[in-house]
Amino acid sequence: MSVEWSHPIVVANVPAGGKRLRLAAPAEALPAIAARLGLPAVGSLSAELALKPGRGGSVGVEGTLRAEVTQECVVTLAPLPAVVEERFAWRLLPPGEEPSDGDDDPDDIESNAAGEVDLGEELVQQLSLGLDPYPRAPGAEVPAEHAGAHGPFAALARLKPRE
Repeated sequence: MSVEWSHPIVVANVPAGGKRLRLAAPAEALPAIAARLGLPAVGSLSAELALKPGRGGSVGVEGTLRAEVTQECVVTLAPLPAVVEERFAWRLLPPGEEPSDGDDDPDDIESNAAGEVDLGEELVQQLSLGLDPYPRAPGAEVPAEHAGAHGPFAALARLKPRE
């Protein structure tokens, strides 16, 4: 699988005092990121990250992602500019460590056999989670003929006796 934006780091190479990173997707990667996420456009994608070594060779990451995107209104399909700003926490795992499944734990990201994690790829995935799943333009209304019961049970609802 090829990624649109790659910024690999070796988990074991994060210094004991931690590391701060500012990353920005290059302009030439933005159209491919938009296509992958099913968006008309991605204008920018950047993040500020604070990396700090943790127990067992893991690395804790706290960050903020910011992106300017264009989505389509689910009612009118009109282009809808949006700004996505997400705070997130990850735990980068060394090779062979199994992810934990605690609800309040940061998201675990497994490294490859060489101990690398691709932060660019992870940020694109984080952006996909931060998108509004049902963007709606201001004032956009669902047409009356589509409001109410519809789908496979709509016909059954009409058969039910009214009280």
